[in-house]
Amino acid sequence: MATGEATAAFAVALGAQLQPGDTVLLSGPVGAGKTHFARHLIQSLLREPEDIPSPTFTIVQTYETRKGPLWHSDLYRISTDEEIEELGLIEAFDHAICLVEWPDRLGPLRPKEALEIELTNGNTEHSRVLEIGWRAPLWVKKVRAAAA
Repeated sequence: MATGEATAAFAVALGAQLQPGDTVLLSGPVGAGKTHFARHLIQSLLREPEDIPSPTFTIVQTYETRKGPLWHSDLYRISTDEEIEELGLIEAFDHAICLVEWPDRLGPLRPKEALEIELTNGNTEHSRVLEIGWRAPLWVKKVRAAAA
């Protein structure tokens, strides 16, 4: 169980561990804190603070960070693999830090090496539950460092 502040702090700590080629998949229901998490992570990597809009309507927002390009995408309105390919997101998985909200829309295009974070509402009004999982061994060290 985490507060909004604890969720933001973990996002910042995780951001410090990310490198181009890392993908973080953010799952959870509407209002669970996916964009809140992404905003804090992105802001922590920017050279200069700027507004971080939700990419709900633009689908993808890109940023030039201290660590290179970062793509923040919200795939809620995506319905086909072709739409994802047209965005250039698949290529971005190789060269940018990618944060993907609604990753279930990726289907077979979902990167197997990604860090998966599911955010759900906790038992109290402003609490969140974060469940973190991965298959690629590279995440063990990064998640431990972020959680320390």
